Amino acid sequence: EEHVRVCSWLIMLPSQCAVLLFSFITATTVLAYETAEQPNILLIVADDYGFHDIGYHNSDIKTPVLDKLASQGVKLENYYVQPICTPTRSQLLSGRYQIHTGLQHGIIWAAQPNGIPLNDTLLPQKLKQQGYATHAVGKWHVGFYNSDYTPTRRGFDTFFGYLTGSEDYYTHNRGGGYPGWNECKHWSGVDLHGNEQVVRSENGTYSTHLFTQEVIDIISRHDVRQPLFIYLPFQAVHGPLQVPDTYLEQYMHIQNHNRRIYAGMVSAMDEGVGNITQALKQKGIMNNTVIIFSTDNGGQIMAGGNNWPLRGWKGSLWEGGIRGVGFVHGDRLERRGSISSSMIHVSDWYPTIVHLAGGDVTGLNLDGYNQWDTISRGTSSPRTEILHNIDPGVTIFNRTTAPRAALRVGDMKLLVGNPGNGSWIPPPHVLCPGYCVDGSPPEAGTWLFNITADPDERNDLSSKFPEKVHELMLKLDEYNKTAVPVRYPPPDPRANPALHNNSWVPWED
Repeated sequence: EEHVRVCSWLIMLPSQCAVLLFSFITATTVLAYETAEQPNILLIVADDYGFHDIGYHNSDIKTPVLDKLASQGVKLENYYVQPICTPTRSQLLSGRYQIHTGLQHGIIWAAQPNGIPLNDTLLPQKLKQQGYATHAVGKWHVGFYNSDYTPTRRGFDTFFGYLTGSEDYYTHNRGGGYPGWNECKHWSGVDLHGNEQVVRSENGTYSTHLFTQEVIDIISRHDVRQPLFIYLPFQAVHGPLQVPDTYLEQYMHIQNHNRRIYAGMVSAMDEGVGNITQALKQKGIMNNTVIIFSTDNGGQIMAGGNNWPLRGWKGSLWEGGIRGVGFVHGDRLERRGSISSSMIHVSDWYPTIVHLAGGDVTGLNLDGYNQWDTISRGTSSPRTEILHNIDPGVTIFNRTTAPRAALRVGDMKLLVGNPGNGSWIPPPHVLCPGYCVDGSPPEAGTWLFNITADPDERNDLSSKFPEKVHELMLKLDEYNKTAVPVRYPPPDPRANPALHNNSWVPWED
């Protein structure tokens, strides 16, 4: 009947009804996409973002946009990442533990010829198989010494951002190349790229604003007939500590200089996420977009971050280094406005996102699990354990790093070797309750904690339950038998930006 009435209007009032018919068809088309089987997916990663540094964790830092998205979605409160940048990103993009990619030690430094092995199918490559448009904006940091390791060769239609890390937020230059290597001490080069070309025209533009606007532009020009995947690993809030003054005004009460600037950086990122969600709404695709937010590791307390009340910080295997801020937002969630205490790991995003896209991971040897039902419906997590890492140590420049490992099985967590500084560091304005300093010896040790009962890791149970220590040691040994050799090559002089028009680019093509 509705179509008959429309047709009769068309006979009586041709021009007016033609407009009405066009509007009807357009609205129907938009509705079809908003209820389509394949959602758009926005995956946001904040860099060095501390557990205590989001508003809903009782932070002194204001994050109204992130707080609202999380409160309308599902907050992940038993969510784990890796202690530092490259390992988290490699596991997110490959769905595999770092012991299975050879990246179990450290990060990939700018001058290192290293990357996620090319025989690993990365997440955007799987999404391309499902018909997605795929875009990466921000910090890559999983290898670029050869062009085959760069984003547009590994599944992304477009890339705009940094290939390595620690760039200046305004000049987009990165100095150095490898710690302790004198040859690269004075190296410096631009590390901003549009696809496979160096970008020099954005000198002076703050990277959080730059990356936000690039995502907005991608959304604006996107053809809604194709599902959209945007991977947005912000540079923020990694050092160097830099932010426009306007973001500091609300934090003048914070006495600690680093904390105040860091807080402004968080607010700039929060604002950027808000501007992106507004762009999704204006495009008419917000209702069919799943937003995933994650940190890449614990906050760096020496650069303003904070993980209170957790123990340790970035770089450590204590909870403060690996328990991450995370949430999921979207109308597809069946229990919006809830909190998930189920065990979830950053490697789980790969199979979870592929599932959302309508694909499958058959034939891939993944360590991650599809967690969509766990997140959306509150069903039990398919994950019962997490290998936080096994790092046997490496020798470089006649220095050997200490081995370390950590494993979570059920409630229990085992740490062996040297997990890093285990102090409890409150925010600068909070007085230490008296147990803050780590009393453990700096050399190798063994610790056992019931993380469910003792998330702050204050009560070591290793002497009380030696049989549990033995059981988890055997489990670590089982994992270690599946590990590939560590790949941590020495720096390559050919990476010197001076050899490449003062820019960081692939040097082994």
